[in-house]
Amino acid sequence: MRLAHVSVDGRGETDRFLAAVAGKLEAEGIRLAGAVQTNLVRADRPKCDMDLRVLPDGPVVRISEDRGAAARGCMLNHGALEQTVAEVTRRLDGAEILIVNKFGKAESEGRGLVPVISEALMRGMTVLVGVNGLNLPAYLTFAAGLSEMLPANEATATAWCRAGVRHQAQSICREM
Repeated sequence: MRLAHVSVDGRGETDRFLAAVAGKLEAEGIRLAGAVQTNLVRADRPKCDMDLRVLPDGPVVRISEDRGAAARGCMLNHGALEQTVAEVTRRLDGAEILIVNKFGKAESEGRGLVPVISEALMRGMTVLVGVNGLNLPAYLTFAAGLSEMLPANEATATAWCRAGVRHQAQSICREM
């Protein structure tokens, strides 16, 4: 079991970072589960549209609700998030790494992708999680000292994930 988190300063930067890491790992043939987020800016709205691509093969799920141009509060569509959780859960079998786009408000409340993270860790998988400053205290409580903070460096994060895959393979060999 290996758990790490990353935070990148700037709106949407953690999302772009994790998508790039996932792309590199996929290109190397590493089997992924999880989700990466794309934020689509709309000129007529103060908030962006949020789409999650379920790894490795989709679907793409819009997890934000369009509540109109004057909307200011949370725009998360909880039903769409739960749909994503179900899709990610179905893809855990055979995956080597779980990438979680964000430990957000839902996860801080024990919902969202928390059960998937827990399941992946129980399976001995490598798990990489994006966390913003607002939810970092809740994440650290959830992780109970088990999470390693990675620098916002794609090469370092990719190498950490690769090392996790090697560690899993060695653990399986020892069990045999």
